[in-house]
Amino acid sequence: MTAKSRREAAKLAAQSGQMNHRQIVLVLIGLMSGMFLAALDQSVVSAAMRTIADDLGGLSLQAWATTAYLITSTVSTPIYGKLGDIFGRRPVFMVAIAIFILGSFTTGFANTMVELAGYRALQGIGAGGLFSLALTIVADIVPPRERARYQGMFLAVFGSSSLMGPVIGGTLAGIDEFLFVEGWRWIFLMNLPIGAASMFMVITFLHVPHTPRKQKIDWWGAAAIILATVPLLLVAEQGREWGWDSPLAIAMYVAGVTGIISFILIERKMGESALIPLHIFKNKTFARTQVLGFIIGMGMFGGMIIIPLIIQVVYGVSPTMTGLMMLPMVLGMMTATITAGRVTAKTGKYRFFFNTGTATLFFGYLYMVLMLKADTPLWVVAIGMIMVGLGLGQLMQTTMVASQNAVEARNIGVATSTATFFRQMGGTLGVAIFMSMLFSQVTEKIVDAFRRPEVATGIAEALGDASVSANPVNSEILGILQSGGSAAADVTNDSSFLIGADERLTLPFRIGFVESSLNVFLTAGIIIGIGFVISWFIKEIPLRNKSASEEAADEAALKRQAESL
Repeated sequence: MTAKSRREAAKLAAQSGQMNHRQIVLVLIGLMSGMFLAALDQSVVSAAMRTIADDLGGLSLQAWATTAYLITSTVSTPIYGKLGDIFGRRPVFMVAIAIFILGSFTTGFANTMVELAGYRALQGIGAGGLFSLALTIVADIVPPRERARYQGMFLAVFGSSSLMGPVIGGTLAGIDEFLFVEGWRWIFLMNLPIGAASMFMVITFLHVPHTPRKQKIDWWGAAAIILATVPLLLVAEQGREWGWDSPLAIAMYVAGVTGIISFILIERKMGESALIPLHIFKNKTFARTQVLGFIIGMGMFGGMIIIPLIIQVVYGVSPTMTGLMMLPMVLGMMTATITAGRVTAKTGKYRFFFNTGTATLFFGYLYMVLMLKADTPLWVVAIGMIMVGLGLGQLMQTTMVASQNAVEARNIGVATSTATFFRQMGGTLGVAIFMSMLFSQVTEKIVDAFRRPEVATGIAEALGDASVSANPVNSEILGILQSGGSAAADVTNDSSFLIGADERLTLPFRIGFVESSLNVFLTAGIIIGIGFVISWFIKEIPLRNKSASEEAADEAALKRQAESL
């Protein structure tokens, strides 16, 4: 079959709303390549940020490059959902890809950290559409009962990006120059060919029927949601540095609350044209699923951000290789996702995955609390990672399927973007809370660990060993020990001095970090426990057997039939 005939077949399938497995897979390849860009960009930068900041002379501003991307990708998510409902998913998704490619190109040639942050914000605007619209398009072409099976492919994209991101970022950052361009710039420039391929696949194979809807664009609602979320995201990311009760933080709280109130009032007035129509929350299944999604976001991102830090600090693994050490969690997620998708497709049941998923995730964090110590073998931690992954794999796609299935086909876009938005907001809040908990305790616990007899004995033995002082790997940590441990706070900024150092010297740092992490895992477990209770109150709505496109095509046919009478 020629490329032209394949395009024609895709268009014919789109008109009827029915696509075969091969056509769906071709569309998914284009969607996943777009999502891969956005997902990879979240993790690939972390391992290279210090190199980037040093090259651009703005180490103190490095956090803003990450914050800018997070804010714009989160805020734009519900806006894309509504625009997709109004103008059609295909053109809006193509715009998102184009914006992301443009942002990647400009970021790759940034000359200052301020420019880098601004261009990363542009990237984030595109990324918000890549995330939400890709999942919405799946809902357009795949019936809810089959959707979980296909959405598992998207989870594989997230898993592979979390593994590959730090490795790719660290590798490119370590290259001085490639094709006359600094190595770290290719972290962003490599998005250009991938984005072009994604655009080609979308143009060629993605033909989803769209019925134009005459609606006002909710500009005031968009402005209000920006006012509501940007200050809260800023304080969540920067509150630890500003101080949670500082005047600037308080101003952010006030602005955020004002924005939330304004958004609710505006959406009530806009009715069906609202950015997020409030009437969809009257559906108890949808509303409670969003609450659960928010809680899952908190627990998910809290655990996923702490575990990599433990691998780096406690086990002396470099940031570049930490992604590979997270393989047990990714395998757990993929196994649970595939299994849940097949069970849902076969039985049409999905609600019990809310129960089993939250329970598994809860016991995963409880396992960490009970088993994790400074000398715990890495394979023991890997069991906990598998449990966390199994829990997340059951929850992530089930939350999305339940949200999409609870609303009418015409609201699929806003339902998908709303579910994504709540999960991202929960994740941002979770990271802020858990990182603050961790770093508010770690320095004190490290200093306390120095006073323990077994630690003091081990350090004395190491200092008496001539081979230890002669090894240059131990030089930095020996300097910290000479200060009596008063410089222990260095581990909160850079833990690289622990890599390869003598275990007797690193023991107090590992003890302090592990004991601080236990409180984080306990808190995350309590939050997920609340989610477990909520999951029992979510009513299961039978999964529909038609995709949103099929329902739209049937509705259009009935309308034409009625007009002809």
